[in-house]
Amino acid sequence: MEWFSAADTHRGNHRPRNEDAVFCSSERKLWAVADGMGGHKAGEYASEQIAQGLTDLSLPGELADCVDVIEDCLLEVNDHLRHHARANCDGNTVGSTVVTLVARDDAAVALWAGDSRLYRLRGRHLTQITRDHNPVSDLLDSGGVTEEEAMAADTNIITRAVGGQRELHLDVAVFDVREGDTLLLCSDGLYRELTNHDLFDALQQDVDEAVNTLMAACLGGEARDNVSIVVARAGYDHA
Repeated sequence: MEWFSAADTHRGNHRPRNEDAVFCSSERKLWAVADGMGGHKAGEYASEQIAQGLTDLSLPGELADCVDVIEDCLLEVNDHLRHHARANCDGNTVGSTVVTLVARDDAAVALWAGDSRLYRLRGRHLTQITRDHNPVSDLLDSGGVTEEEAMAADTNIITRAVGGQRELHLDVAVFDVREGDTLLLCSDGLYRELTNHDLFDALQQDVDEAVNTLMAACLGGEARDNVSIVVARAGYDHA
């Protein structure tokens, strides 16, 4: 199945630098968004290491093998960032969220850590594929809060990140892909500024226009954080 995609990243309206990074390759059917953290360019370094690691990958043809290669890459980056933090940053965290998407034929897999997200638009339905790794989501899973309380809560704390812990645990979601499906990968700088309705409307356009519309809408508001967007569509360029 052919894929079309586009991406953009911006420092936003308030942050002095952009600590996000994106990876976008329709040819390799691999996409990612990384949202770095740590300050003093540590977050920028972390997200760039993820993007560079994915750039250097040689992906096999089978989807299951691709997942293994991507996971190994992110585990290596995790180890590298922890070593870098000890050697150069007095042991302070040098980390990044990540959400990756890889597709083969009529199936796709998301791997992620943190609160960068993957959405799928299929027909008239926009679905969040990933689940945020933050205290509110953890409480929701354990029954500590209701879904209504979780939706009303807003937290920038994350419980998983590449470089954040000695052992990196990635969540994995496997799902089918149909012709015309549109996938949105984004950092929290996008979805904390825009509504699901905003996302749905923008994703009706071709991939380049969708990215431009989403970025313009975000920067036209507060855009308090860095903003990163990848839009990928299966089968043809128009929704």
